[in-house]
Amino acid sequence: MSELAIPELCLVVLIGPSGSGKSTFAAKNFGRFETLSSDFFRGMVSNDVNDQSATKAAFESLNFIAGKRLDAGLLTVVDATSVQADARRQLVALARAHDVLPVAIVLDLPLSVSLERNEQRSDRVLENHVIRRQYDQLRRSLKGLGREGFRRIHTLSSVAAMEGASIRREPLLNDFRHDEGPFDVIGDVHGCLAELCTLLEKLGYKLIRDEQGRVLDAKHPQGRKAIFVGDLVDRGPDSPGVLRLAMGMVAHGNARAVPGNHEDKLVRALEGKRVQTSHGLAQTLAQLAAEPEEFRREVKDFCRGLVSHLVLDQGRLVVAHAGMTEAYQGRASARVRAFALYGDTTGETDEYGLPVRYAWANDYRGEAAVLYGHTPTLDAEWINGTMCLDTGCVFGGKLTALRYPEREVVQVPAEQVWFEPAKPLAPARESMQAESGSTEGATAEEAGERVDGVLKISDVLGKQSIQTGIHGRVSIRQEQAAGALEVMSRWATDPRWMPYLPPTMSPVSTSKLTDYLEHPTEAFESYNKAGVLSVICEEKHMGSRAVVLLTRNPQKFDAPRGWRGTVYTRTGRPFFNRKTADDFLMRTDAAVEEAGLWEELATDWILLDAELLPWSFKAEEMIRGQYAAVGASATSSLSDATGALEKALESGADVAEILGRLRSRKENAAAYIAAYQNYTAPSKGLDGVQLAPFQVLASEGAVHSGRDHMWHLNLADKLAAADPELIRATRRMVVRTDNSESRTAGTQWWQELTAAGGEGMVVKPLQNLTRRSGDSRVDKDLVQPGIKVRGREYLRIVYGPDYTDPRNLVRLKDRNLALKRSLALREYALGIEALDRLVSGEPLWRIHQAVFGVLALESDRVDPRL
Repeated sequence: MSELAIPELCLVVLIGPSGSGKSTFAAKNFGRFETLSSDFFRGMVSNDVNDQSATKAAFESLNFIAGKRLDAGLLTVVDATSVQADARRQLVALARAHDVLPVAIVLDLPLSVSLERNEQRSDRVLENHVIRRQYDQLRRSLKGLGREGFRRIHTLSSVAAMEGASIRREPLLNDFRHDEGPFDVIGDVHGCLAELCTLLEKLGYKLIRDEQGRVLDAKHPQGRKAIFVGDLVDRGPDSPGVLRLAMGMVAHGNARAVPGNHEDKLVRALEGKRVQTSHGLAQTLAQLAAEPEEFRREVKDFCRGLVSHLVLDQGRLVVAHAGMTEAYQGRASARVRAFALYGDTTGETDEYGLPVRYAWANDYRGEAAVLYGHTPTLDAEWINGTMCLDTGCVFGGKLTALRYPEREVVQVPAEQVWFEPAKPLAPARESMQAESGSTEGATAEEAGERVDGVLKISDVLGKQSIQTGIHGRVSIRQEQAAGALEVMSRWATDPRWMPYLPPTMSPVSTSKLTDYLEHPTEAFESYNKAGVLSVICEEKHMGSRAVVLLTRNPQKFDAPRGWRGTVYTRTGRPFFNRKTADDFLMRTDAAVEEAGLWEELATDWILLDAELLPWSFKAEEMIRGQYAAVGASATSSLSDATGALEKALESGADVAEILGRLRSRKENAAAYIAAYQNYTAPSKGLDGVQLAPFQVLASEGAVHSGRDHMWHLNLADKLAAADPELIRATRRMVVRTDNSESRTAGTQWWQELTAAGGEGMVVKPLQNLTRRSGDSRVDKDLVQPGIKVRGREYLRIVYGPDYTDPRNLVRLKDRNLALKRSLALREYALGIEALDRLVSGEPLWRIHQAVFGVLALESDRVDPRL
């Protein structure tokens, strides 16, 4: 006898060939209305359960009813063969669309059982080859069910196992309806241990300390239980102390907790993943570094194990870090977790550079009280049965708790301002109105209409499919969108002023030459093979990719009067502070005027793709902390080692071979230092800063991707002539890929550039947007818009000082460029699509959808050295 555990609310998919006993199993273990049979629905739509021509309509009906049941919070079982991956994929998608977990119960009985039962059926008999095919499909599917998205998989491999199995329904991890409290729900602590201890004592808890005086637990004499709404860490003075107390309280049953976005980020950092250490995370990591390794592991396990939200007191109370709409309460999916951690952002940023959040509480009509934090407010107050308990303690405000069910607010003041807020705290209602942009009277959005300048999280959240004009549909996976949303909501330029993000660029195929990892030969061959006979080789500036939006018509971009534009990175972050940006844009405007481009392009705005130099302007900290540190360490250690070995050699020791290797490494280290020093230069304000534009992306009424690159570079030359201190021209050379002399000349030019300390060059089809010769497949025929060929010495920065060692080169040459190339094409197509939508006057959300897609694709795991 075995029990199969399933969540109380889920979508159960029975998987097995005809005759395996799915209907019998369902009738025994599930309720009369819980099981939806494909045979039944086939009969419903055609009056004949055997009518295979009705299958499509039957499944459309089944999925519709299943969706309605899941909406109502009812466990639902699908009784169909589901042996084909596509059929299962649709059911997994159905579960995700309704924020429930998909569960697979597989009846993997011997084929002979299904064949025998099929012969005994009186209602219908399938051909044996059909059942054999279904059985084969099942066998091929077994190992991949987890990858398909099923959260639990139960496999029954014999008749006895199937007959002896029973179902055990388990509450979801967020289901604490049985816990009726009373509770003390505490807002965002952010490392403010002293204030937390004071608040707990004010609430009546007794603090429990160890012999070192550290607070390990807090217990209420009347059995009350604390609930932390997340963001225990970052910004404040003692995040480890707060964690130690909260973890102790949870471990001893004196508290519960939900994760905040800061805990989510901390877990990723502790797991060794690459994260931005801003917003106080660096401080927390530094504090944790002083703690034992065991404690850090406990912190990681604790934070990772927290459930997105809690449903308490028979469903009358819900606690989540950023809030929880009624539709998501008691559900489990990535979408629900994302909402619980981050809330719902409009995609815009306010004047302080912070994300504008959708004021979900204004529209909340649920029966449960929702307590949350995340967005600091001056005071805690009820809004439609919800209350934000983050009153900005770490910013010098207050630490707030709500006694439940008494609904009494208890607060203690912050001991000091521990972290300067990005913007002043505002009252909850004022903050909510500001976030939602609400005004008196009915708005178009309230009337159910889509407002052009308003973004919705549904535009970008979850799986997306974006139609592009030059490359067909580009799909964005849910996890890609989630990663981009984090970047966009925290650091990006206002979406109104970010109509384009540049694509990634693929490096050239690995060189066949022994001493080179990259060489122009492969770039020329690649384009020649694609039928591109004329290419342009452009000097690759070692700077930071920059997009410049310059306008004399701020109204076009819904900007305030006097706004000139913006300059941002390839991930959407502003390059300059406001004052420096204004100075930069004023000079750029003057250069455009002097070059006559406003009149030539008949425009009052222009969008440029460029490089901002020097590299050290943006990457100075990285150069000092990463490259310079490596160079200094290598130089020092290798000098000492070679010196010692030289003395040993003089003494007659047999160390000549190892000394030779170390001398070579010392030379490599010196070359490494010289390589990165080529791209560092002093800069202050705009002094020493230069812009190297290489493409005019768009202007009023026109996207310029159809113009050849020489046209673009000639316009850039005019700008450089107008202000040579600020604007740098880009050197270039046209090469015929079908002419050996021309290719040789192109290679020699590349060698001259790199020998002089240049990064290398970018090889592009001269005609710009180009399709393969003789190939008309819209989704396959684009050629790479550019291929970078980096210099031998520059690649030391990328691959390390000793990458040129023959043994290392052999290993490095084994690199897979397929994903990088695919990303480059898809991002390029999305960028052009965003420009087309901008010039066509489409609403902001449509433009932003394509721009966001570029950033989402960037979250794919690709070797960063490529």
